Amino acid sequence: MSTPAHSFGKVIPIKRVGDDAVRDKGWWTAHRFLLLRRLVQLGIFTLFLLGPMAGVWIVKGNLSSSMTLGVLPLTDPFALAQVLVTRHWPELTGLLGALIVVVFYALVGGRVFCSWVCPVNVATDSASWLRRRFNITSGRAPRDMRFWLIPAVLGASAISGVAVWEWVNPVSLTQRALIFGGSSALGAVGAVFLFDLLVAPRGWCGHLCPVGATYALIGHKSLLKVSAQRSSACNDCADCYAVCPEPQIIPKALKGKGGVSPVILDSVCTNCGRCIDVCGPDVFSYTSRFNHKRV
Repeated sequence: MSTPAHSFGKVIPIKRVGDDAVRDKGWWTAHRFLLLRRLVQLGIFTLFLLGPMAGVWIVKGNLSSSMTLGVLPLTDPFALAQVLVTRHWPELTGLLGALIVVVFYALVGGRVFCSWVCPVNVATDSASWLRRRFNITSGRAPRDMRFWLIPAVLGASAISGVAVWEWVNPVSLTQRALIFGGSSALGAVGAVFLFDLLVAPRGWCGHLCPVGATYALIGHKSLLKVSAQRSSACNDCADCYAVCPEPQIIPKALKGKGGVSPVILDSVCTNCGRCIDVCGPDVFSYTSRFNHKRV
């Protein structure tokens, strides 16, 4: 429910992001992809948790390197790249796991990992929601450094002989904190949350994380995309900009003229679906990168 404001004795409801979508489409449709993402993240976390907590080892390892049911290896390509530059040759299962991950995310969009799998996303989304909820406007996003951090981390790994990012990777630390606890791991999660909340809006995932940047490169030509297919129905409410973790990618597709495709082709799009959720007129939808029609 919106918080009322008072003006000349009248109570004026303050519109919140997504209110129009809830009114026009219903609560479930206005939140479906957010809820589905949380269910996927919870499901993945549960699979990792079953082993140490219940002795049911469906998945062994972590999001950097895991084995499912003893037959399906999955390896984070960025973690593997760090190992390779240290001049250590990984096991064949590690190479195969990275190949499987690369092929999958090359098809569905690399940064689907960021929005549908990565546990840090819950912390950064929560920080973004709190900024909107309490109208926190302080802080400033840092310069986009994520793509520069990839060669920097690889260079540091090559010089030191260890996979340096894996010592400080918030993804691994968050997963470790959720399963095993530990003040240092929880501190890393809290630091990312506070960084996004108070220091730099959308700062971590949108400007610094080299893991997300790696997946963006992997999914550069992915098939699954979000499209502003019904851009003619846009009412300029700007709710999509408010919830999008990469709002700079929306204008070209939404307001593009002269035959510009409505498909959001930028690889930093996380395919999270929140723009689809919060849009009352249903401007956005999932489609393929080859569907350039506007309706």
